[in-house]
Amino acid sequence: MFDTALTAADFAFLAKGAGVTILVTLVSVLAGTVLGILFGVFRYQVGPVLAAPLTFVLDIFRSIPLLIQLVLANAFLGTILRLNISGFAVACIILSLYTAAFCAEIVRGGIEAVPATTRRAARSLGMTWGQDMREIVLPLATRVALPSWIGLALGVMKDSALVYIVQVTELLKSTQILITRLQEPLLLLMICGAFYFVISFPLARFGGYLEKRWSND
Repeated sequence: MFDTALTAADFAFLAKGAGVTILVTLVSVLAGTVLGILFGVFRYQVGPVLAAPLTFVLDIFRSIPLLIQLVLANAFLGTILRLNISGFAVACIILSLYTAAFCAEIVRGGIEAVPATTRRAARSLGMTWGQDMREIVLPLATRVALPSWIGLALGVMKDSALVYIVQVTELLKSTQILITRLQEPLLLLMICGAFYFVISFPLARFGGYLEKRWSND
């Protein structure tokens, strides 16, 4: 007979941790995507030379492990600058910049995938740069960039497990707390994995739906 010390309150504790994971992911992906679009368009528009300083900064966020970024940001903001900032805010700031660094490259690559002849045709019809970007380039670039963006969003959701280092009790940290108390690692990790699956599956399926729909247009 299956026996466990896990209670409804413990399950609610895990659900609360899952809620924190979802919230951190949503804030980071939304903010990071907006910044990534701006950075990606800027890098494409001004060229590699003028965009070199921005590219260097983005390369830093892409290259340094996220755990180190979180530790350094928490120490810099809290200890050196002595800002009264919560661990949740630190996590969202760093994850947003981390997301933006990768998203900018995805956006730039998507824009470059739009044929130059298509853009020249749009401009020959009298479209302004803004109309060209809004009506032609971004819709086509989105189709190219979407699979990579979906992968990025799912990766950020899983990377959010590292925010425990700045005292944020998300899903994995909640699981570790219960494992320490209940000594049932297999069951708790299975439940934790199920939570992650429930969180990520709709996004992955939605991305697949959009890809299939666009391929039939």
